[in-house]
Amino acid sequence: MGVEKKILQEGTGPQPTKGQGVAAHYTGTLMDGTKFDSSRDRGKPLEFTVGVGQVIKGWDEGILSMKVGERAELICSPDYAYGAAGAGGVIPPNATLKFDVELVAIK
Repeated sequence: MGVEKKILQEGTGPQPTKGQGVAAHYTGTLMDGTKFDSSRDRGKPLEFTVGVGQVIKGWDEGILSMKVGERAELICSPDYAYGAAGAGGVIPPNATLKFDVELVAIK
């Protein structure tokens, strides 16, 4: 499947390119709705370099298709998320994940 994107709110800013720094707010849930992480809960967006493997593949591809100010739902199949390994004891092996992501800024 890869990554499926549904726009929740259109963005009006620029679109990032591979290798740029970005800041994004997100809430990650399992498909049953169980929340496993949220930058919104911490009050600080996640900052990373997009398109270079610092985050899961679904994020690299999804964020590159977004504009600043856009909020989207990204559904990432296991091969675009954490795969057979899962993550941190909170994401089971071979889990499809749902993220509510807002691209806050390009750094």
